[in-house]
Amino acid sequence: MAHLGDAADHRLADLRLLPVIPQPATIACVGHNYEAHRVETQRDPTVHPSIFFRHPESLLGDGAPLVRPRESEQLDYEGELAVVIGTPGRRIPEADAWKHVAGLSCFNDGSVRDFQHHTRQFGPGKNFAHTAGFGPALVTLDELPPDHTLELRTRVNGQLVQQARTDQLIFSIPAVIAYVSTFMTLQPGDVIATGTPGGVGAKRNPPRWLQPGDEIEVEVSSVGLLRNTVVQEI
Repeated sequence: MAHLGDAADHRLADLRLLPVIPQPATIACVGHNYEAHRVETQRDPTVHPSIFFRHPESLLGDGAPLVRPRESEQLDYEGELAVVIGTPGRRIPEADAWKHVAGLSCFNDGSVRDFQHHTRQFGPGKNFAHTAGFGPALVTLDELPPDHTLELRTRVNGQLVQQARTDQLIFSIPAVIAYVSTFMTLQPGDVIATGTPGGVGAKRNPPRWLQPGDEIEVEVSSVGLLRNTVVQEI
């Protein structure tokens, strides 16, 4: 608050933005958390969230290049809402979950699909360096609508490819926080990516893999717009 109202001393266009949390200790991601995506991937319904983890090396900030690795041409987009923990907790009740949230941001859970599907463990396809956009900023809860319902849109080269509302999540944000905090202590700076809607490139006919030069935008109402352009790893 000390700098509220101060004039900017740098132009945003001259800055290189890092991921909102550059080195989170934990990046927990929820799979198949929108019904349309569960159906398009032909996954059975579950009574608990499907959780996998990303490594910080996979993250990049708004405006940074999304890297298609040399090992694969099957780089895919997954627009999501990310939750950043602000207050530590273990076995957090759903009713108290929002009290542990520092803020929200946009997330692109970029996936290297052939590596993801080598086995039933998602890790290899989710952890190539610089494949997950995270930003541009952390938005605190006082900036959100009272019911915390947000709209998510993903665009590739300006074309809308994903659209959903967060009240359509199979497992709500409080439910996911409660579940993850059951088996681990959530710490400030930990990140939870809450899941992607239907419309991923892998399930289009033909598949729509990201190409060098493509621009991906993940926009979440009241939260912001994350933009990254794909480059080919040399």
